[in-house]
Amino acid sequence: MTLGYQSYGTGAHKVVVLHGWFGDHTMFGPMRHALNTDEFTYVFPAYRGYGLSRHLSGKYTNAEISADVIALADEIGLKEFSLIGHSMGGKAIQRVLADAPGRVRKLVAVTPVPAAAVPFDEAGLQLFEGAAKSIENRKAILNYSTGNRLSSRFIDHLADYSMQTASPEAFAGYFRAWSKEEFVADILGNKTPIKVIVGEHDPSLTPDIMKATYMEWYPNAELEVMPNAGHYPMDETPIALATSMENFLKK
Repeated sequence: MTLGYQSYGTGAHKVVVLHGWFGDHTMFGPMRHALNTDEFTYVFPAYRGYGLSRHLSGKYTNAEISADVIALADEIGLKEFSLIGHSMGGKAIQRVLADAPGRVRKLVAVTPVPAAAVPFDEAGLQLFEGAAKSIENRKAILNYSTGNRLSSRFIDHLADYSMQTASPEAFAGYFRAWSKEEFVADILGNKTPIKVIVGEHDPSLTPDIMKATYMEWYPNAELEVMPNAGHYPMDETPIALATSMENFLKK
């Protein structure tokens, strides 16, 4: 069993990019033309139940994502690699870091979920749990997470795409993974360099949340607030995001 993936670039620095809850292997597509393909090789896998891996069923946990990513890295010959993760992918890259000691060079966490459980009130929990079957719930979540400021056509596109490319079972399973799982003890004090990027218009995963989590847990962490972005800077500010990520990876 191997995750479906796309590879982009021929550079010596290998980078595995993990998508968010609403995405798949194509999620970073809007910024690919800004990536340095001479210095970096980017690998974009899709989780089980999503995109190129939609035919694969599973437990839909962070541990399973990590095991699948490490198996993929072994299969394609990546002995050492950096990790980029968006949203729930930001939580998943931390699980890979914990499970593959010595193999991860650097991490970039983009509007990321911390390695702790996420608190929800009852209304919020119903909204997110209902999103597995309801496109209207998905639109509401997307609109809120980008600051209620973007084109309705863009919101509709992201919601439609996620409905088409992710199985309802996987979508529901990964919600439990990113919202309920906790493994702070496994990464606490890890000295691997990590850059955390949040959007200035993201109302939930804010700079204060990052200061209380990532900045406390990782001694070599740095934080950037991306102007004019909400929860999806790869769509909202793709060139600025690509530049920020690669400047950090090159250091």
